Amino acid sequence: MKIIPKDKRPEILAPVGGEEQLTAALRCGADAVYFGLPDFNARRSADNFAGDKLPRTIARCHERGVRVYVTINTLVFDRELADMRKAVDTACGSGADGLIVQDLAVAKYARENWPDTALIASTQMAVHNAEGTALLKEMGFSRAVAARELTLAEIKDIHDRTGMDIEVFVHGAHCMSVSGMCYISSMIGGRSGNRGLCAQPCRLDCSLCGRDHALSLKDLSYIDHIAELADAGVSSLKIEGRMKRAEYVAAAVTACRAVMEGREPDMETLRAVFSRSGFTDGYLTGKRGPDMFGYRTKEDVTAADQVLKDLAKLYEKEPQNIAVDMHLSVSEGRPAKLTVTDGNVSFTVLGAEPQTPKTLPLTAEYAERYLAKTGGTPYYLNELKADIEGAVMLPASQLNELRRKALEGLAEERVRAFEEKGAKEHENTAAKSAGNTVPEDAPGMRSKAENKASDASWRGGRENTLRARFESADQLFSGCPDTVILPLKAIDAASVKKAKDCGAELIIAEIPPVVWPSNMKNVRVKLAEIKELNITDVYVENLGALDLAREFGFTAHGGAALNILNSVSMEEHLKLGLADACVSFEMPAADMRRQAHPESAGAVVYGYLPLMKFRACPARGKNGCGDCKGVNILTDRKGEKFTVLCRDKQYSELLNCVPLYAADRNLPDLSFRLLYFTTETAAECAEMTRLAEEKAPLPGRRTAGLYFRELL
Repeated sequence: MKIIPKDKRPEILAPVGGEEQLTAALRCGADAVYFGLPDFNARRSADNFAGDKLPRTIARCHERGVRVYVTINTLVFDRELADMRKAVDTACGSGADGLIVQDLAVAKYARENWPDTALIASTQMAVHNAEGTALLKEMGFSRAVAARELTLAEIKDIHDRTGMDIEVFVHGAHCMSVSGMCYISSMIGGRSGNRGLCAQPCRLDCSLCGRDHALSLKDLSYIDHIAELADAGVSSLKIEGRMKRAEYVAAAVTACRAVMEGREPDMETLRAVFSRSGFTDGYLTGKRGPDMFGYRTKEDVTAADQVLKDLAKLYEKEPQNIAVDMHLSVSEGRPAKLTVTDGNVSFTVLGAEPQTPKTLPLTAEYAERYLAKTGGTPYYLNELKADIEGAVMLPASQLNELRRKALEGLAEERVRAFEEKGAKEHENTAAKSAGNTVPEDAPGMRSKAENKASDASWRGGRENTLRARFESADQLFSGCPDTVILPLKAIDAASVKKAKDCGAELIIAEIPPVVWPSNMKNVRVKLAEIKELNITDVYVENLGALDLAREFGFTAHGGAALNILNSVSMEEHLKLGLADACVSFEMPAADMRRQAHPESAGAVVYGYLPLMKFRACPARGKNGCGDCKGVNILTDRKGEKFTVLCRDKQYSELLNCVPLYAADRNLPDLSFRLLYFTTETAAECAEMTRLAEEKAPLPGRRTAGLYFRELL
């Protein structure tokens, strides 16, 4: 196996859920670790690290030359902003090298108050193309965690076109849905993946097209592709698993390190310690099919018993992998002096004056015997220079004391030097991105005067207008709402004419919420075509789509999948060019009332909500799509039926089994209410619009979603 040159090796980034996992990561050779505080991280059920432990924990990592990234990567309510700021202050003030974030409110606070701390875009931000990555760079992010669904060629395309540091999941669990776009846990049980408490209902048994566990993927493993990832420009190899045991961390880090050094990784042991029916590299290789699916079997669980003891031995002892040189000076009538250096950092300590020897005098060999006893530290003695003048003696206890104090001092100096180097790197990053702040006249950006005019019109009583999103022009009906949203692919001269004939005054084109790099050219062509039809507005649910809207000069309206959950996030999105946006449908009504920008905010009040988006379609067979018509039904263990829609073979989407309906409920008076139509007939769309306009109740099964429930 080929050795990857040291200057081209991506960092090995290990997951840490608690102290034992941290020890395993450090002792097995991780270059960096990531972990969370008790709150605001996507693994709130892990042990995590309390704020008072943080400085010591980070110092321990820095002494060993290991970088630390703290996860503050959940969505935040307005009522939590003060606590979020304290968490950011704690992490950055304790010396964290970077923050992994999802919410733009977190990014804004960190950018403005801790500019020396690197901003890393969580995979929960659902950025999966170069356009979205470029917008992250504009906002001051220095690294993006790539979507798990990308191919190797797509990862390379994003890196080559943006120059952004790219972090890639190289081993661990697969989310079935595109991260950040999964709402099944929150809608079913109130436990949100965007809030760090996903209950993983996708792992439960459900059936589709004769397949059981149809929403459960095998764990990914790209360890055999590390050299290819390095060639593609990937900066960091991320291991998933903050909820997993220390032996798993040890096995995964060791396997990655082996590949870097040209050795065969022990994949059988790695599979035994944890897997779901084995591993898959289907996304990276583009081989997306039934072989990607799997679940945790009884055999998978019992296999771990055979390897845990051996894996524990991997991190039993502190590895001594930092070479140090020592210089000992001993002469009569002067304190003994010991200087220790790692080649870059040095530290000197003074000891007692030497004694008159009772038998044999001190020799270099005798001194080395005790100075080389560096066990329990990450250091080993490379070379000792001993200047001993005259017949003198230092007892073993004094040599041990000199060594202990010198290594402790060196450790502190190494931490300080590491932090200074990191600060300088962050300053350089900040300087590079200083010119990338959003200009006042960015395409699609509203001026302050326009914002004031918008405020005035909202106060004047034009709030709560009705908008409707349709799946196709076939659903349009006479007397439809003034504002109509149609998918980009559904817009042509005929559909535009029909929408206007039905009463639409504004037609908005919906850019797909997921645009893979391989499909970006087609989307650009279609955007150019609709400009020729005098379409001026687009609907966006992703940062990449927002960047496209700005590039083409469209007015952009944000969808609920932007996951706007607080006023600061709304404000940041408006600064980036949105005219207005739906708040997240995970936002309770009580929190909507805290919105500081009601004139720019709306809410979905009807629809079979999209709960998950898949690139590995659960309906796809061994021979591909076959005669699939693009609509399938998934049945869960309780017999509930969920529709799965194919989106032009780019991704598929799971719709909720019951519709959201809150048009008759006491929601705050925001700017607009949105009806989200998918599988309804034109007659059903017309009837639903009538009910919403009259704020009448909906007969039959319905849910008010999370608007009147507590979101965990």
